[in-house]
Amino acid sequence: MFENLQEKLEGALKRFRGQHKISEENITEALKEIRVALLDADVNLQVVNKFIEQVKEKAIGLEVKGTIKPEQLIVKVVKDELVELMGTKMKDITFSAKPPTIIMVAGLQGSGKTTFCGKLAKNLRKRGRQPLLVAADVHRPAAILQLKQLAEQIKITVYSEEGKDALSVARNSIEYAKKFGRDVIIVDTAGRTTIDEVMMKEVRDISDLIQPTETLFVIDSMIGQDAVVTAKAFNEALSLTGIVLTKLDGDTRGGAAISVLDVVGKPIKFVSSGEKLDTLEPFHPDRIASRILGMGDILSLVEKAEQQIDEKEAQKLEDKIRKNQFTFDDFLEQLNMVRKMGSLKDLLGMLPGMDKALKNVNIDDKAFSKVEAMIFSMTKAERNNPKLINGSRRMRIAKGSGTKVQDINNLLKQFEQMQKMMKNFVHGKKGRFMPRIPGLN
Repeated sequence: MFENLQEKLEGALKRFRGQHKISEENITEALKEIRVALLDADVNLQVVNKFIEQVKEKAIGLEVKGTIKPEQLIVKVVKDELVELMGTKMKDITFSAKPPTIIMVAGLQGSGKTTFCGKLAKNLRKRGRQPLLVAADVHRPAAILQLKQLAEQIKITVYSEEGKDALSVARNSIEYAKKFGRDVIIVDTAGRTTIDEVMMKEVRDISDLIQPTETLFVIDSMIGQDAVVTAKAFNEALSLTGIVLTKLDGDTRGGAAISVLDVVGKPIKFVSSGEKLDTLEPFHPDRIASRILGMGDILSLVEKAEQQIDEKEAQKLEDKIRKNQFTFDDFLEQLNMVRKMGSLKDLLGMLPGMDKALKNVNIDDKAFSKVEAMIFSMTKAERNNPKLINGSRRMRIAKGSGTKVQDINNLLKQFEQMQKMMKNFVHGKKGRFMPRIPGLN
């Protein structure tokens, strides 16, 4: 995400390379380019003007000390201001002191609102909560069906009533939650293709009736400025407590993320990418600012990995690596762990500098399936001891997996490299390369 904005900001900040100080002259030219980059990313004009003034005020006259270079100083100033614009700190859900906590979710049709409800329910259950999903979008049977299908995947109850209006469904869901010990109620309200008075009256009436602890507005980050305008209109009607940005895996220009707090006055609480129910993350302004500036987001990557890693399994794996017993079966387990973490391109994009490097690279997650097919075509003995795989066995494995002998050769070579690299890490040495996965070369 934010690839275009990142590239343009990087170009503007290059002006300071080789400079000995930050002057009125060099910062003025750089800020012109930064201004254009932010406007192209669909950041609100007033927000851009405010940002430019703040950066200029803080940067001019900054003293360059020791080994610090002007380009490093200006990057820090720009990052600090981006963080300030987006909210400085992560804002979590506020839970009611007296359960149930009621979370009302609003948004336009197609924004990813209903999918977000499912993602939030799964997220909260992982945190020890007992959520109840409420199908209060009674105008679209497809929305109710979608919510039920999502809930079935994660084994969470949906409260719905056929033939009842949205207010009755929302009101009755509270009694149901209290009766069955659900401590969080997530109410999916009606979406429309555009804002209309009927829609706004219904969500206002629901809000007045159930008095939600949180009112979250879901917006499609791909529509940039329009999304922020819509959020502002809803905030005036509902007094929102937070914003959710969806579709950050698409061709988002970044304008919504940078503009929404300043224009709407409400924090972004969650960001979402993709349709999978695991792709919901808290919004960390400092981490997003780092990604925008091409610095990566190692902390989020580590957190994703920690969610999938079992400590006992990790210790068993380390013991195997130490004894040089890392097998293709172990490799399969590691692949599955990575798949659960999300899109491979998104994960790699969290590494510093990788967003730019991957801009025009087609990374196909189906490559994992290709690798799996090759390994599943091996015998148990071959998986445990790849040295058994001679020419005739390679031909058999290629035929069984629908691949070429060359693919098998590549996999075996890269697996051997991975074994060596992992052994070096375990013994405290630095790996000099990352083995390639066939299909990603």
